[in-house]
Amino acid sequence: MERVGCTLTATYAHPRPTPTNFLPAISTMASSYRDRFPHSNLTHSLSLPWRPSTYYKVASNSPSVAPYCARSQRVSENTMLPFVSNRTTFFTRYTPDDWYRSNLTNYQESNTFRHNSEKLRVDTSRLIQDKYQQTRKTHADTTQNLGERVNDIGFWKSEIIHELDEMIGETNALTDVKKRLERALMETEAPLQVARECLFHREKRMGIDLVHDEVEAQLLTEVDTILCCQERMKLHLDKAIAQLAADRASQHELEKDLSDKQTAYRIDDKCHHLRNTSDGVSYFRGVERVDATVSVPESWAKFTDDNILRSQSERAASAKLRDDIENLLVVTANEMWNQFNKVNLSFTNRIAETADAKNKIQTHLAKTLQEIFQTEMTIESIKKAIKDKTAFLKVAQTRLDERTRRPNIELCRDTAQLRSGCGCSPGQGQQMLQADNQKTLSAVKGLVLLEVTTLGS
Repeated sequence: MERVGCTLTATYAHPRPTPTNFLPAISTMASSYRDRFPHSNLTHSLSLPWRPSTYYKVASNSPSVAPYCARSQRVSENTMLPFVSNRTTFFTRYTPDDWYRSNLTNYQESNTFRHNSEKLRVDTSRLIQDKYQQTRKTHADTTQNLGERVNDIGFWKSEIIHELDEMIGETNALTDVKKRLERALMETEAPLQVARECLFHREKRMGIDLVHDEVEAQLLTEVDTILCCQERMKLHLDKAIAQLAADRASQHELEKDLSDKQTAYRIDDKCHHLRNTSDGVSYFRGVERVDATVSVPESWAKFTDDNILRSQSERAASAKLRDDIENLLVVTANEMWNQFNKVNLSFTNRIAETADAKNKIQTHLAKTLQEIFQTEMTIESIKKAIKDKTAFLKVAQTRLDERTRRPNIELCRDTAQLRSGCGCSPGQGQQMLQADNQKTLSAVKGLVLLEVTTLGS
């Protein structure tokens, strides 16, 4: 549409009517004199009382330059009026009816043009009003769309904030559980070291006491239990570290999305509250041709929804891992405590058995020492008895020596001879007695040594 005030094309005007008896308009009448060159050689005045001079002046000034100049060159002397008496016949070409008819035609054309102009003005006013209403409606629709967009951004922003708070809480809870798991893993080193030291010290047992008993079996089981618990704790600790990394990555995506949402919310809210009278409203050439968008409403909503779903999934996995770690801490603590109690029970039973054996050995040692004392007393009694029999032995040997001096046939092996020589010689009897005493002392000393060794262990 062309601007108001400029010449419009004849879209609203009807074509000019062409009547049968048509008298040219004034402008046409003026142009009819283009073929006549004004007579310049007249010596008298043309201002006659019956022919007004104004008409001639207008008629002589109306023709355009080009046809006037072109036709003036072909004007000859014989076409000009040579005499003043012929001017009346030359210039009176139309009748008064023609003049009235020409004026009526001009009036009709003027009415037509004014009607068309009025119609154009009405159509223009209506067009201006329509465009104004359309602009207002478009502006209101855009404002409403901006308001809905702001509400959508606010909704997703609230969802992200809620999910972000939940994720931060879950991350903190998982971090606390991870620290507890690390402390529990460190605390398992002390029981493991104690069990290993117990096994090491039990290797110092001597003799028959170096036995693979129930205590040693329970200690080995305790070591294996603690090592197995440590392996499971380390495995869950690695899972917790990986889960924390995933939680923090999801939290970072939510924070980045939230930051973008806050910026978009601030910009769209500012645009939503912009009015025609607001500050900062200006022209920006070519901005309507710039398309810097990278998403559509569906992909935009799906992006945030995917971030929230990913966060919820990671949060659910984190909660499950926390439950697994809690259960692991309880299970491993129960296993290690149960094994610790079994080891203590085995130690208690073994200590009771050892104490009982020690008490019995001490009783036997006391009895053995008493027996040794009595044996030594017996030995002294035997020695005294042997010493007491020395006189009897001397008498017997003196008798035998004297009886060897009997003559000839009197050297008879009679009863007196046999009874006198029935005993052993003094050396043989004493040697046999000493051998028996040595055997008895060796046996007693062996028993005493065994008792002492047992008590010492």
